[in-house]
Amino acid sequence: MRRVLRLLLVLLVSAWFQGDTLSPAETRNSSYILYVGTYTKAESKGIYGYRFDAASGQLSSLGLEAETVNPSFLTADGARGFLYAVNEVPQYMGAQGGAVTAFAIDRPSGKLSRLNDTSSRGADPCYISLDKAGHYVLVANYTGGNVAALPVLKDGRLAAASAFRQDSGSGPNHERQEGPHAHWIETTADNRFALVADLGIDKILVYHFDPGSGALTPNEPPAANLQAGAGPRHLAFAPDEKFAYVIDELQSSITAFAYDSAQGRLGAFQTISTLPKDFHGRNTAAEIQVHPSGKFLYASNRGDDSIAAFSIDQSTGHLTLIGHFKSGGKTPRHFAFDPTGTRLLVANQESSNIVLFNIDRTSGNLTQKSQINNVPSPVCLLFVAAE
Repeated sequence: MRRVLRLLLVLLVSAWFQGDTLSPAETRNSSYILYVGTYTKAESKGIYGYRFDAASGQLSSLGLEAETVNPSFLTADGARGFLYAVNEVPQYMGAQGGAVTAFAIDRPSGKLSRLNDTSSRGADPCYISLDKAGHYVLVANYTGGNVAALPVLKDGRLAAASAFRQDSGSGPNHERQEGPHAHWIETTADNRFALVADLGIDKILVYHFDPGSGALTPNEPPAANLQAGAGPRHLAFAPDEKFAYVIDELQSSITAFAYDSAQGRLGAFQTISTLPKDFHGRNTAAEIQVHPSGKFLYASNRGDDSIAAFSIDQSTGHLTLIGHFKSGGKTPRHFAFDPTGTRLLVANQESSNIVLFNIDRTSGNLTQKSQINNVPSPVCLLFVAAE
């Protein structure tokens, strides 16, 4: 019966996309665990879990999965059963710098067992990712203004950093750009380059990544520049990596780049606002993601409290605004597509709720369907297969 249900789910998803391709990882299971990273300054105690049924879209609480301080961003090696979280703190073991904690995942319960923790090599780590081979954890340290690569051992534990790069410079926003603030780091699909978004210096830094040693070596040219004061926060690639899109936190905009995968070079060709034309007030943009189909892009606004939706021209990469959809809460910091790509889930940090939207396959429009309340300070959402 379970095999029949899984087959039906795959067929339904395939029909929904009408030709759009989903990876096997997105369709093989119907049961997932949604891990929620939080800030632990108030009621939260760490990482929370929800069981997610991909067929129905239903979420059921699993409670606190791991007690840890300020796990504000998460990543996982689902195949090997490991999860990694930053601990966004200014000091670790009495020294300047934050931490990264490794966990083993118990799939039946979703519980996380701590394996070890180690220094992130910089204060207030705010982003974490795995290289494409799963051999290194890459971490961006916001206050430290630097990035590091940490080897993943065979048992899932983390070793001390094998690579460390310190950013330098400043920007015109004296309050937020007094120095470098690394906010995002990931490797490209071919694992040859690691890109870093630094909010403080208005640059996307490009490094050669050595998958054998974890070394980070500056590319030539070493960076792509954004508009002064833009404040690049996160980057999202199109599925074929011909185009890259950067969310500009301070400017509330998106900068679109053409990406040369052979040379690791970025060339900007469009900047577009994330805000409605009639918006007045303070806003900071937060998350950006390209839909698995490659047809749509979504970005979150903290202030307008909305998700901005754009269509993507498949030949030129240009963005066209579809519309703005209220996030169903206050301060939408992060969002994630469900594993089928049919839904978008939004973490509203200050209203402590997660809101689920259906995605229209033709227009890209969002329709709110349900929400989970009393989620303490949710700031990151991560799906892991439960089977």
